[in-house]
Amino acid sequence: MRYKKLGRTGLLVSEICFGTMTIGGDAGIWGLIGKLEHKESDALIKAAFDGGVNFFDTADVYGFGASEEIFGASLKSLGLPRDEIVVATKVHGRLLPRLGPNASAVEHAEAERRAGARNVNGLSRKHIMQAIDDSLRRTGLDYIDLYQIHGLDPLTPLEETLSALDDVVKAGKVRYIGLCNLHAWQITKSLWISDKNNLSRFESLQMYYSIAGRDLEREVVPLAQDQNLAILPWSPLAGGFLTGKHTRDGGPNDARRTVFDFPPVDRERAFACIDAMRPIAQAHDASIAGVALAWLLHKPWVTSVIIGAKNPDQLKDNLVAPKIKLAAEEMAALDAVSALAEEYPGWMTARQGDDRASQIS
Repeated sequence: MRYKKLGRTGLLVSEICFGTMTIGGDAGIWGLIGKLEHKESDALIKAAFDGGVNFFDTADVYGFGASEEIFGASLKSLGLPRDEIVVATKVHGRLLPRLGPNASAVEHAEAERRAGARNVNGLSRKHIMQAIDDSLRRTGLDYIDLYQIHGLDPLTPLEETLSALDDVVKAGKVRYIGLCNLHAWQITKSLWISDKNNLSRFESLQMYYSIAGRDLEREVVPLAQDQNLAILPWSPLAGGFLTGKHTRDGGPNDARRTVFDFPPVDRERAFACIDAMRPIAQAHDASIAGVALAWLLHKPWVTSVIIGAKNPDQLKDNLVAPKIKLAAEEMAALDAVSALAEEYPGWMTARQGDDRASQIS
């Protein structure tokens, strides 16, 4: 396992990050993604830590709070050293009460109320201040290493969000802040606001990125490189599509992609990537999933790849990825089959810049 700096900070994180979205789901999409409980969580987190992983990512909405609770309980029961691990969580979503089969009418009424309540989600100062305290209580931790906004709140000005995040940093509840799923112009605007007002700035970008989904490379990757921002790809296997289990004739009935078709992919393009990865996987005595992860790890702008696992075998397979050394010709073949179609203004700036760039000798 290798370790990299988180952007411009002095924080070192493993190049594989263990994501906890498969832990604690019992309803809605969370139940479709994963239902791991305490015993399974303990085993996977211990195996990840023993494999060199020091970076763990969760979110308040995963399992409607259960993921944070079970993850925090695992850290305590396993006795993992707090000074050696980096914990990330997120704020934005609406948490609904988890209703068991014997839930009372009062509990159902509360769930219905929260489903339509205002100010229990988003990125307002009110919600952020409540959400960080709730996450600390659920995880049983004194602070969060990386606190990330989970997406865009169109109702709250970025100035308000960044000011509130700066306050939770100054209060010692959070060490660094990051973001997920924003446009490049919004990221740039946020950096300008932080610089102008001397506020803590976003240090990391958790974004969807896979060999089947390289849209990030158009605008966000150049921005991240210019501003020294860490890129943390989520869903590096495109929601399980790149495991090799799916074919043009279909896939397993119990696979995540079968029951929860997300994130969107161009299937023919993705299948072409799988076809190209298959012989490379065989040459390295690895899985197709391992090659898909290794391809990301070979990209210099990637800091840490967030993996998910439902069982020890999946985790073991993912942890092999850092050991896969792809040759230059293998990377070139994978880059070619997965290449993005040219878009404006990219093709125009490249054309106009060629003559100028050629003057360097």
